[in-house]
Amino acid sequence: MDQFISDFLVGKNFQQLATNFVPYYTTLVSKVGGIISPENLDRIQGALKEAKLKDVADIIEELLIAAENAPLDVAVIGESGTGKSSFINALRGLSYEEEGSASVGVVETTMKKTPYQHPKYPNVTFWDLPGTGTPNFHPHEYLEMVEFATYDFFIIISSCRFSLNDALLAQNIKEIGKKFYFVRTKVDNDLYNEEKSKPTSFKRERVLQRIRDNCLANLSHIGVPEPCIFLVSNFDLDDFDFPILEETLLKELPFHKRYTFVLLLPNLSDASIEVKRAFLKEMIWLDALKSSALSFIPFMACFNGFDLPQQEKCLNLYQSHFGLDENSVKETAKKLGMSVEKIKSFTKSLNFWLLVKDESIAARAMKCVECYCSVNGSLPSTAFQFLKTYFLHLKFINTVADDAKILLHKTLESISLRRCQRDGSDCLTE
Repeated sequence: MDQFISDFLVGKNFQQLATNFVPYYTTLVSKVGGIISPENLDRIQGALKEAKLKDVADIIEELLIAAENAPLDVAVIGESGTGKSSFINALRGLSYEEEGSASVGVVETTMKKTPYQHPKYPNVTFWDLPGTGTPNFHPHEYLEMVEFATYDFFIIISSCRFSLNDALLAQNIKEIGKKFYFVRTKVDNDLYNEEKSKPTSFKRERVLQRIRDNCLANLSHIGVPEPCIFLVSNFDLDDFDFPILEETLLKELPFHKRYTFVLLLPNLSDASIEVKRAFLKEMIWLDALKSSALSFIPFMACFNGFDLPQQEKCLNLYQSHFGLDENSVKETAKKLGMSVEKIKSFTKSLNFWLLVKDESIAARAMKCVECYCSVNGSLPSTAFQFLKTYFLHLKFINTVADDAKILLHKTLESISLRRCQRDGSDCLTE
């Protein structure tokens, strides 16, 4: 991806840059796509062809602001006891004992919607909506009552069978042009009970397929053709269908809201960490492309200097996105039964000065500046500082993401060990 920025800075033929733009962008984004719609890709490409660099910068700035400030409102519908509150807490990264978590195990007595803001991302709100299990349920009246236009999508939750009211609601949500997803919770309980009752014949995949088939048959019977069912455990989000639900939501969200959604997702797997890495790299690449475009416009401020306090603040932000901020590391240390210092010993991103002093970053920046100077004369220090910052941010993201994978694997190993100890099995054979 660095080559495109370098080509831009040295003033390579803009027709060629326009031709290369979409292929470069396509290889940059994750498999679930990026923040730029096909229409906006065409806008940027068209501006590049005509060398309208101010338009290129303005379009990218517009897209970055939209992505960084996009609100996300998620409606979660389900009866009391279906795991609705636990699902909301899991997506907010909170246990039911933490302050601000949604109440779990409380009998539902209100018909009011309840908002739960994400603790890290205030523009993200999960809405706990009242259940639909009343005899006189009317979907149109329900949707008006909960102000359906407020939400980006609906998640309809059940821990057993989806009801006729759920099906009616889904049909009406579809009619108003909103997305909905059926989530079947507590499948871990079903597996546990099945294994205990039928220890010799138990087959995990067979039980899961039976649950899925029952849900599909149930919904088809009550009027929902070809429904998408996601089986989840609120206590093991990395297992079952949650990763598929995550990928589906990202693909179906409006482009400008994908960045907001991907940041709030927990580090469930290497794949989820890679998706988050790709989105963050896309954002800094677009910002660098915007600055490069502005650099050709006379009297236009474009390159920011290499300000150390600002870079440390940036690293802290990336750490927060990947669960490596100070509070998260302390919580992880507690779960793993080790000290924070021990975690620092096998991670790299928690040492800001070590990352900043990396001479390879300056060398890469200097190489690009030398190319710039061979075309433009002089040695502009601002260009060097800009490129140094760009490469440093890439290193920040890669190092933090790699550390997140290390902590994820150690956490999974710890969970696996505890399960073996609990079940009395031989952990060495797994």
